[in-house]
Amino acid sequence: MNKTLGFRLPHLCLPRPGIDLMKWAVIACDQHTAEPEYWEQVAALVGDAPSTLHLTLPEVYLGAADVTTRIAAIQDTMRRYLADGLLRDHAGPVLVERDIGGRVRRGLMLELDLEHYDFDAASTSLIRPTEGTIVARLAPRIEVRRDAALELPHILVLIDDPQRTVIEPIAAASDDLAPLYESELMLAGGHITGRAVDAARAAAAARALQALARPEAFAARYGLPAGTPPMLFAMGDGNHSLATAKLIWQQHKAAVGMGHPSRFALVEVLNIHDPALDVAPIHRLLFGVSADVRDALARHFGGKLRCTDAASPEEMRRRVAAAEAPTQAVGLIGPGTRCSVVEIADPPARLALGTLQPFIDAFVEAGHARELDYVHGDEVLESLARAEGNTGFHFAALGKSELLKRVIEGGPLPRKTFSMGEAHEKRYYVEARRLRA
Repeated sequence: MNKTLGFRLPHLCLPRPGIDLMKWAVIACDQHTAEPEYWEQVAALVGDAPSTLHLTLPEVYLGAADVTTRIAAIQDTMRRYLADGLLRDHAGPVLVERDIGGRVRRGLMLELDLEHYDFDAASTSLIRPTEGTIVARLAPRIEVRRDAALELPHILVLIDDPQRTVIEPIAAASDDLAPLYESELMLAGGHITGRAVDAARAAAAARALQALARPEAFAARYGLPAGTPPMLFAMGDGNHSLATAKLIWQQHKAAVGMGHPSRFALVEVLNIHDPALDVAPIHRLLFGVSADVRDALARHFGGKLRCTDAASPEEMRRRVAAAEAPTQAVGLIGPGTRCSVVEIADPPARLALGTLQPFIDAFVEAGHARELDYVHGDEVLESLARAEGNTGFHFAALGKSELLKRVIEGGPLPRKTFSMGEAHEKRYYVEARRLRA
C-alpha cells in the first residue's frame, strides 16, 4: 500500500472460535464516565471470561487509587491472551456491520499512518482532528499503551464520500464476503457482524480513497482554492486515543525504525453520508455546584443573555434546536427538575459550545463546582442533572453536512463537541492489533 495515502490494509487479531463474543465485546472505555454502576454491571456480566474489559481501562476509574495496578494488570492480560492462543491473526480489511434499532451502520477497518496525522489546531495533515485535544487527558492513555502488546480501537474516522465509492460497494456484496465474527452486544449495543474483504474489493476501496484525496477533487468538493492541502480522514470518535498513539510513535520511532507496527493505528472508517450514522452533541454536567449558575451566567454575559424557564425537558430541547443565528441557545437543567433555555445574542464563538465552554471552565476553576464531566445522550444528562448538587448544559446537535466543512474552514471544533451517535451506539471492542514487531 502506498503509505503517502495515510493508510494501509490491516493485520488484525480476532478472538478465536469458541469465545463468547457477548462477553468479549465491551463498549469504548471513554463512555459512561459518570455512571460507575454501568461498569459494575459489565464486570458482573463478564466475570472471569475472556473479554476486552480486561484489556482496556474504563475512564470511570482514572481517578481510582489503584489505577497503576489496573494498568499493569491490563498489560499482563494482553500478553497472557496472546501466549494462550486466545487471539487469531487475520490479514486484510474487515467490513463491520452494526445493527442498532433496525438501522445498519457500515465501516471498514484500516490502519492509519501516524506520520500523516497532526492533532495541532493548525493542522493541514491528511488525517486531522475535528475537535480540540485535551493534552492533560492523554497521560493515563499513554501509560496503558506504552508497554502494551496490543491496541484495541474505539476510534471512528470519517471520510466525505458523497458518491459512496469506498465502503458501500463492499457492503453491497456483503453476502459474498466470508464471515469472521457475529454477536449480539451487551447492554443495548445492538448486533455486530464482521466480514473479510477480499483482495479485489480491498484494492478497489484503496483506489477510491486515493481519488478522494486528490487535491483538485478535494478543492472542488469544498469550493476551496487550488492547492489547499486535502483532508482525507477526519476524526469522529477517539481523538484522544489517536493522539496518544501519535505521541508514543514520536517518542519511539528513532529507536524502532519507520517500519515498526506502532507507526500505525487501527481504526474503523465510516462515510459521513451513511444514513445510519448520527452526529450527537456531547453535553456538560457539573457536580457539586455551590453557586447559582443562572446568576453567574447573567454576570458573565451581561445584557447579551436571556434566560427563560421551560415547562419540560422536551420543550427545552425543542427551543434550543430551533434557535436561529446569530443567537445561540443552550439548555440548563437543575437544580432539581428546573429547565431553562439560555439565549446569547452576538456570541463570541461560532458554536454555542465555544461560547459557553470558557464560562463553564471559569465556573469550575473558581470553585463553584467540584467537577465537570462530558455526557452522551439527552436522557442520561437529564437524569444525572436532576441529582442534588448537579447542573447540566444541553447542546443542540451539529448537522453532518456542516461538520467537516467547519473543520476545514476554521480548524478543530471545541473539545468534546460531538460524538458518533448516543452512548449505546459507540464502538464496542472486538478486533485488536499487535503493537510489537
